[in-house]
Amino acid sequence: MAKKNRTKNAPTRTEGEISPRAACPCGSGKRYKACHGAPGGAGVFVARPFEGLPNECDLVALRELVPSATVPLTVKGHEDTPVQLGTLLPLAAPAMRRDSGQVWAGLQVQHNFGDVSREVAAVLLKALEAEESGIVGLTEAPGEGPRLQDLLTDTALTVTVHDGFDWWIADVEDRDGLEGALQQANAAALPTARLSSVEAAYWTSTGSKEHLRWVMPEPEDDLLTALARLHVSGADVIVPGARFIGMFRAHGLLAPVWDLPLGTGAEALEEPALAFKAVLDAALADATDPSPEVRSARAGLANRQVTIR
Repeated sequence: MAKKNRTKNAPTRTEGEISPRAACPCGSGKRYKACHGAPGGAGVFVARPFEGLPNECDLVALRELVPSATVPLTVKGHEDTPVQLGTLLPLAAPAMRRDSGQVWAGLQVQHNFGDVSREVAAVLLKALEAEESGIVGLTEAPGEGPRLQDLLTDTALTVTVHDGFDWWIADVEDRDGLEGALQQANAAALPTARLSSVEAAYWTSTGSKEHLRWVMPEPEDDLLTALARLHVSGADVIVPGARFIGMFRAHGLLAPVWDLPLGTGAEALEEPALAFKAVLDAALADATDPSPEVRSARAGLANRQVTIR
């Protein structure tokens, strides 16, 4: 007797929908159906939490790729309070009200409640409403509270990438006893720079290697096809000696990655990155059917994706 076709009556999934048997993108280690996909489970998982915010691609990079960076924010109803978003705060705090009166919120915090934007908004509001200085965190899911999209009045964000974490003590007068922790944090921060010619492209060095990691806003299918077209034509090389090695998938966006020759540095990437952006835009606008070579290259690129969140 012939085997039944198990996929015949299988429900179809829309683009971006998570398979119930896939690992939950929240990082819990559970399958999605047993975590954020479970009825009454951990809560609805938002695959693209920063969508609609200015500099969405930069926020993804700061959340997952950049060691040390800060972004000033303007919050509705708290326009007179200096607010700063940082990659990583002292003691890995979710948020802080500082003795100086400033309020800080951290991006690189794993609450695992399903919506990074709502989680950051919740701790930010708690810190803004706190009467005393100190660390603020979340002990339970934020529920249906506001998201960053509801709080911010900024139409563009100014990202400053730092060599280390000296900004941790920029508003502190008495710095005794803080140097040790600061030196340890600085030693762990890989040299990183944000390119100014294009959006959300970051050069970094590990000492033995240099990389360009570039978070891009285009839909995944369109971007994969465009990158495959460039790969087949040999136009995916940013600078001579560079090699396109794959991409990260994080918070609903793709971040292509290139290995760079040692000694390249960030400055040498500015003009080549701008030129590559023009070539990529042309490939994205190409509506012709992909050739067999492009389809094969696309499959290879898809197999080299690493999902972070």
